[in-house]
Amino acid sequence: MIIAQQIRAARALLGIDQKQLAEMAGVSLPTIQRMEASEGQVRGTVDTLVKVIGALETAGIEIIGEHAPSGGIGRGVRLRETMAGGGASSGHASFPYDRPAPAAPGGTEPGK
Repeated sequence: MIIAQQIRAARALLGIDQKQLAEMAGVSLPTIQRMEASEGQVRGTVDTLVKVIGALETAGIEIIGEHAPSGGIGRGVRLRETMAGGGASSGHASFPYDRPAPAAPGGTEPGK
């Protein structure tokens, strides 16, 4: 289905806040807040989930399930799994930009 991180990421891509998403989906602000505070898959009634996902899709967001290919065209973002099997939010990120920068020649810090 959909996880809380996907909702937050979708809002960030659209540049909207929780209140705006609630208005777009026709649900209450506390409902969006509760959904985004969920651990793992978002819990809610089927009707509410359909409304939120529909509002995001209408605004141009493509919700991509785990291990599912994207059928859309254009730019996108996907959370990559690491060798440890978790995404960046699991604390096991292994991206080059998550590692400290190497020391500059002569042992000084860059920019010093």
